Amino acid sequence: MLKIENLTVVYLGVISVLHGVSLSAPEQSITALLGGNGSGKTTLMRAISGILDIYEGDIQKGEIELNKVKLNGLKAVDITRKMNLTYMMEGRPIFEYLTIKENLKAAASCRWDSNVSRDMEGMLAYFPPLVKRLQSKAGYLSGGEQQMLCMSMALMTNPKFILMDEPSLGLSPIMVKEIFEVIGRINSEKKIGILLSEQNAMVALKVSSHGFVMDNGRVVMDDSAKALLSNADIQEAYLGSADQDGKDYKEAKRYKRRKRWLG
Repeated sequence: MLKIENLTVVYLGVISVLHGVSLSAPEQSITALLGGNGSGKTTLMRAISGILDIYEGDIQKGEIELNKVKLNGLKAVDITRKMNLTYMMEGRPIFEYLTIKENLKAAASCRWDSNVSRDMEGMLAYFPPLVKRLQSKAGYLSGGEQQMLCMSMALMTNPKFILMDEPSLGLSPIMVKEIFEVIGRINSEKKIGILLSEQNAMVALKVSSHGFVMDNGRVVMDDSAKALLSNADIQEAYLGSADQDGKDYKEAKRYKRRKRWLG
């Protein structure tokens, strides 16, 4: 289990971003992390993956554990190599001037085993559009294909747990559907735990078993994915209310007031 307790993060020594965040994400399941821009989702991902210092961030207090092993203070490369936890960053970061195959080999450089070729073949079964383009430069891929490549690179690290940051960002609805179908398959077939950070609450909750909602650096709600999908506040804030008849401006602002109970 990935477990975060009372985590407080500050940038540049003065900018407080996370304020006592606590959550847990079981292995072999998908846990959704919901919230708008600036809610603290990416900062939490950076803290877990060990790259927070690159952005001049610092964990002031709190603990991060994976299977009862403390991650605080570990280098990012050790978190990937020894703890088998991989961070798939937002924005589709790839090596644009390398081929698809070269990108996959680069991602596998953190491994010490000799099964890279075998795993590459098995992983590409999830992404048929990439199979015939292994020698193509990654920069010429469509946005959806680049996201497939990012997911493939994450899988090439041989992870037991993946942090996925906004995998639907900038993609068409059809491609979003395809990507999330693959996310569900990866979880069910490979038994890889996933912490899924998303603004698209509908697609995230449909593949998740549990969800946490963040706002202004705090967890303001958590429940089963099914319960969150039917929650009136979640529907109004993230999914759009099904019945807008008779609602005035004050009522439309209801969630914005209520979601800060813990603020």
